Amino acid sequence: MSGPKDLDPSSSPRALLGAELRHARERKGLSQAELGEPLFVSGSFIGQLEAGTRRMQLEYAVQIDEILDTGGFFERNCRALAKSKYPDHFVEAAEAEAVATVIRHYLPLLIPGLVQTPGYAAALFRSYRPTVGDREIDELVAIRMERARLLDDPTSPLLWVVLDEAALRRPVGGTTVMADTLRHVAALSRRRRIILQVLPFHAGAHAGMGGSLKLMEFADAPPLCFVEGLDMGKLVDDPATVVRHTLTFNLLQAAALSPQDSLVLIESVAQDYEHGTQL
Repeated sequence: MSGPKDLDPSSSPRALLGAELRHARERKGLSQAELGEPLFVSGSFIGQLEAGTRRMQLEYAVQIDEILDTGGFFERNCRALAKSKYPDHFVEAAEAEAVATVIRHYLPLLIPGLVQTPGYAAALFRSYRPTVGDREIDELVAIRMERARLLDDPTSPLLWVVLDEAALRRPVGGTTVMADTLRHVAALSRRRRIILQVLPFHAGAHAGMGGSLKLMEFADAPPLCFVEGLDMGKLVDDPATVVRHTLTFNLLQAAALSPQDSLVLIESVAQDYEHGTQL
């Protein structure tokens, strides 16, 4: 009998790889926990691989091929999928984001990538990479705008953003770019496509002062959280950690302005940028 067919990386590769993993595991008569044991991972981790919410790493693929007698199938496909348009530290998070049903995001200094405008994204990339040419900047912006197409769906994922007021006040790209970006964010909020809250300066100390936080929920897999720093990030599935970070986000929501008051503030700051009165 012929083995599994190598996957087409252009068509939901992680979902296809996960489906093949489930099929191969069940054919061997193993539970998720039994497959996870020799890999030193939990059964829930295997479930996340099968659901396509986690990327299969090459080291696991090699061992899975040996355990499930799949003739190098998973190793071959992991190598084929290894090239990504995203930075290494963000690859898993971006792929999980694409299949999430709920995303909760707190950012202390930036407008989130999913709701940025091309002008805002370009200004950020130029500040990160001051020596690269315009063509590379344009490519990076295009990739970010492609990510933002998640919001083209009218209902899914549910995106709940808590922004620090600092993200509104820092003029990334200048006053015109900031006015356009805040108008764009406000429009998404008015269309009820996102839920947006602003954490004002007068809130003082708060639970998220340590950095950014992203929580993701899925239809058929446990939730994940993603914490990120400069050129580094970690996708976490430990249930206790996810619960702790969920509490952090809940505390941020409680300290933030209501969505309506947040919208008023965002549109007021946008108007200040348009009139040149925002300092």
